[in-house]
Amino acid sequence: MAISQKELEFNMNEDLMRQKISRLESELSKIYEGGGKKRIEKLHEKGKLTARERIDLLLDPKSERVEIAAFAGYGMYEEHGGCPSGGVVVVIGYIHGKQCIVVANDATVKAGAWFPITGKKNLRAQEIAMENKIPIIYLVDSAGVYLPMQDEIFPDKEHFGRIFRNNAIMSSMGIVQIAAVMGSCVAGGAYLPIMSDESLIVNKTGTIFLAGSYLVKAAIGESIDNETLGGATTHTQISGVCDYNVENDQECLETIRGLVSKIGKKEEAGFDRQPSVEPKRPAKDIYGILPSDRSKPYSVRDIISCIVDDSEFTEYKQDYGKTIVCAYARIDGWSVGIVANQREMVKNAKNEMQFGGVIYSDSADKASRFIMNCNQKNIPLVFLTDVTGFMVGSKSEHGGIIKDGAKMVNAMANSVVPKFSIIMGNSYGAGNYAMCGKAYDPRLIVGWPTAEIAVMSGAAAAKTLLQIEVASMQAKGEEITPEREKELYDKIKDRYDSQISPYYAASRLWIDAIINPADTRKVISMGIEMANHKKADKAYNVGVIQV
Repeated sequence: MAISQKELEFNMNEDLMRQKISRLESELSKIYEGGGKKRIEKLHEKGKLTARERIDLLLDPKSERVEIAAFAGYGMYEEHGGCPSGGVVVVIGYIHGKQCIVVANDATVKAGAWFPITGKKNLRAQEIAMENKIPIIYLVDSAGVYLPMQDEIFPDKEHFGRIFRNNAIMSSMGIVQIAAVMGSCVAGGAYLPIMSDESLIVNKTGTIFLAGSYLVKAAIGESIDNETLGGATTHTQISGVCDYNVENDQECLETIRGLVSKIGKKEEAGFDRQPSVEPKRPAKDIYGILPSDRSKPYSVRDIISCIVDDSEFTEYKQDYGKTIVCAYARIDGWSVGIVANQREMVKNAKNEMQFGGVIYSDSADKASRFIMNCNQKNIPLVFLTDVTGFMVGSKSEHGGIIKDGAKMVNAMANSVVPKFSIIMGNSYGAGNYAMCGKAYDPRLIVGWPTAEIAVMSGAAAAKTLLQIEVASMQAKGEEITPEREKELYDKIKDRYDSQISPYYAASRLWIDAIINPADTRKVISMGIEMANHKKADKAYNVGVIQV
């Protein structure tokens, strides 16, 4: 039986997506090794577990989890030997069925020292805890600030000190914080466990002090060993700094599990949930639906049918503003409002063709009103992004595209229900803003391996930059041959393409994770469950720009 062109394209798309997922899994497997096998062995020789081993023992066995920013620091700090996963592991998971976020220093990476990206990642973890009012567990094993880069991590507003400010704010918000000192905890970092609600320290391996024995000797001439200065016995029997003295990592983690199990329930945000129903269409069909050729159209409704319960959804204004699909649905039982870019060429009410993946005035108007409705009904929002930006040209400008785009951005930015962003493909220019990019406080923002985040595509940017560079060279009297022009274009495009990849975005925490598209339901469901722990702080109001 002959294979149709549609089936052939589906199979080609699927093969290329699987290749991208294979690369994703390969890169993650390297990251999971932290500082390498030799350093892991040295840690084990000291009777200590790695950060990931500690998290595995702390969380409920075989329970779902979402790792945040595994790619933090990816490809960065090579001159310093690299910093896999930013030297800290952050996971949202379950302890005795209670959702928590865990932050564990990776002592195999520069002894757990803080690079600039480490600070940014820790602050992101705290932000998630504060936005969603979920307990945060710190597994501390860190040598403190990475001194060769201290100027980029120590003094500014979003640097190391912000961690302790957040400790204090979370305490005032009633967010449970538990810290376990399972290795070094020095200098300013010593404040973190003590600003938490409860602290544990592992005997013989955990130490806390503002200055270690060498610095004490240099500063005041006192000779003392680190264990006597700030070990478990000192801080549980003499100073009273820590609350629990535990013998080893295993006992420490089991004690934390016991503490978390006794946390009482608090008020919830009231998001609606019914029994979960699997989609009729398999999640892995996404692999074949999303075109490998970014210029080709596809229906985002097919993507939605792979994600939502029973593959059922109710479209809002289906025949209006067709380059954005707005729909009510359920994901793992949770009620959601979906705002998704439509990449098919469509006709508007005037029978005019509209480019897929572009936001027009009517699409922006529809999305604005839908976002308002979801806020009125207390329904979380899910953005499925594959957008090249807003429509340009005289017709759009005269029609008020800036005004309509501003309405959408305003409605989305002022949303008080939680927002979740899934970057499926392009996320370019102002389209990134309108579809709830990182700047607009999504509770979670993740990308598929096909995601691209930039002001514009690599080809478009390269053409623009090439014109500027060629004009500059010609102004200096240089002759530009076609061969030289192509060489310049390729160089510019290669550099720009490297910056729009999802790995570049994830390394800098523009997104929280790169995920397998088949895991999208899990990420959204766990995100809404997390968000349900905290009611909105204010009523919804779109502000100056009325929709």
